[in-house]
Amino acid sequence: MREAEIRRLLVANLLCALAIVLAAVAPAFFLDGFSVLGTHLTWLCVCSVCVATLNIILHLVLKPNQSPKRRSFAHKISRFLKCCIYFFMSCILFHAIIVLYGAPLIESVTETFLFAVLLSTFTTLQCLCLLGPNVQAWIRVFSKNGAMSIWESSLQITSVCSILGAWFGAFPIPLDWDRPWQVWPISCSLGATFGYMAGLIIAPLWIHWNRKQLTYKSR
Repeated sequence: MREAEIRRLLVANLLCALAIVLAAVAPAFFLDGFSVLGTHLTWLCVCSVCVATLNIILHLVLKPNQSPKRRSFAHKISRFLKCCIYFFMSCILFHAIIVLYGAPLIESVTETFLFAVLLSTFTTLQCLCLLGPNVQAWIRVFSKNGAMSIWESSLQITSVCSILGAWFGAFPIPLDWDRPWQVWPISCSLGATFGYMAGLIIAPLWIHWNRKQLTYKSR
């Protein structure tokens, strides 16, 4: 396994983590009263846009899963539209799952949907950038020993960490501590964000330490 490829992955992941930090700090210079807790919905939008934009740019520049076949312009447009539809469907699906897990059905609809958008950005968007709108490839990557590259291994780790972070973030909500960050969905979205950032750091380190044991099947 080439060390250069692992370094590229590490740099890309660190840039994504930096984008989240900037999304929490930079808007305060342009928006009065901005804070992650005080204006949480605004932060959810800013964070989702920043992470999504950087992920798309990184995959266009690094091209970790570029197909050797040349695609027509019409095919690229069709692929882009499918990706948009898949992302929207992912937001709806996450929204439904979150409600089934206890989120308010009618109240706080905006908060729940923006949280679903954030989760989709941390998980589905990465799948779309790396694998495209190919559900079979998604199933393969998240099956046992299904990853075929270090980028797909990183996708596995960051996606799982994001979802686990959101799940653990829900634990403090029912407690009667009366803290501002217990308001829905602050603790869940922060948990997902910290989980995603942890996955970004853990993934290249885990791949580096286990590089001798990792043997990826050829496509």
